[in-house]
Amino acid sequence: MSTSRPAASASAPAAEPAEKSFFELQRDQLVSEIALSLEHVLMNMNVLNRSLEGVIAVGKEFESVEALWSQFENVMAKNPEETKGAEEGEGDESTVMYEGLPRGVGKR
Repeated sequence: MSTSRPAASASAPAAEPAEKSFFELQRDQLVSEIALSLEHVLMNMNVLNRSLEGVIAVGKEFESVEALWSQFENVMAKNPEETKGAEEGEGDESTVMYEGLPRGVGKR
């Protein structure tokens, strides 16, 4: 009788690893779901990376236009100071102002 018990107990542990417990089944299911989710995240990151590369490429195409507008802005920012001096008669020898006359009447 004692010889049959060790044989039964020896065969029982060998049968248990073939059959997975509820915990192991749930763990395997969750691990596969996590792996699938990580694949989706990786795919979406690749899509985002391609989109960002496209945006950067478009931005680089406008660098020359931006430089041109910056030069235009700098020129226009300097001109109001020069035109303000010309309007006041600074450096303009052809304009003569007479005291007592309204503005614009005594010009030659």
